[in-house]
Amino acid sequence: MDCTITDETFDWFARFWESHRNDLRWDTLFVLPPWLREWQQSFAPEINPSFLVAREDKNVIGIAPMLISEGKTSIIGSPDVCDYADFIIAPGKESVFCIALLNALKQKGVSFLDLGSVRPDSVVMSTMAETARQLGHEVSCQEEDISLERDLPPTWEEYLQLLNSKQRHEVRRKLRRLEETGSVNYRFISDVESVPGFMDTFLELFSRSQEDKAAFMTGEMERFFQSMMVAMSRAGLLRSGVLELDGVAVAAIIAFDYNGIVYLYNSAFDPEYSPLSVGVLSKALFIKDSIERGRKRFDFLKGNEHYKHHLGGQEVHLYRCRITIA
Repeated sequence: MDCTITDETFDWFARFWESHRNDLRWDTLFVLPPWLREWQQSFAPEINPSFLVAREDKNVIGIAPMLISEGKTSIIGSPDVCDYADFIIAPGKESVFCIALLNALKQKGVSFLDLGSVRPDSVVMSTMAETARQLGHEVSCQEEDISLERDLPPTWEEYLQLLNSKQRHEVRRKLRRLEETGSVNYRFISDVESVPGFMDTFLELFSRSQEDKAAFMTGEMERFFQSMMVAMSRAGLLRSGVLELDGVAVAAIIAFDYNGIVYLYNSAFDPEYSPLSVGVLSKALFIKDSIERGRKRFDFLKGNEHYKHHLGGQEVHLYRCRITIA
């Protein structure tokens, strides 16, 4: 059966996700239409992205959200705000899709693909790289970064048992000390009406964090965060929270809830409360909430921070795959 590739618009991409999302595997949060639209409008409003759509007998079997310029292409997004990317694919159609996509890109005059960061279980790593080699193209896939995640058990106590004895003791001790200090409240946010107030709290805490975090939050980045939070809330994907002690916000988390996975996107805390370990406890309590809501995995996302290991995170290596078309 012939596989054809067409170049569709952003509006088509969004409509397809709304009406036919179950036809394909949208395994990666950072290729969903609400996310990509906010990224494009915030950081690259002048570009015209290409949504290369593969069809067999009029049935969509895969989508590649691409940026194509001067013979080079990459998946839409940028590594500073998009932790990892991938293609969107129908199960069992990976090889057919990759062959058709490579041939279509070659016909468009594309000679170089820069695909990263991607997980080892991505279509890029599991199928595209080997398919490109078999077609005679030059392929280079190198480890670029690290992400951490933890499969979640049914109960909080079972989760604690997954930690080593030292970390299990530390989580319990720190939680007990926090509760003995004052009244503890964890307030969760998902509705769009609560986003502006939450962002005021988050940005205030973020500004008090270490210098590298404060330098990251430029005016452009702040506008992206605010618009992205609204878009993800409207899509039903937002799950953020504020840890309060005696009514004072001491830590805040931006996270997303998608497909049984909770993604810890960013966090901030008041350094004045560092002796109470409010930063790590805000994550631990967020994990507890995820377990109680029946989520299957907690994704700490990109970065090798110590607290991720202390809370049971397991390493997932991220790769950058480059393909030179022969």
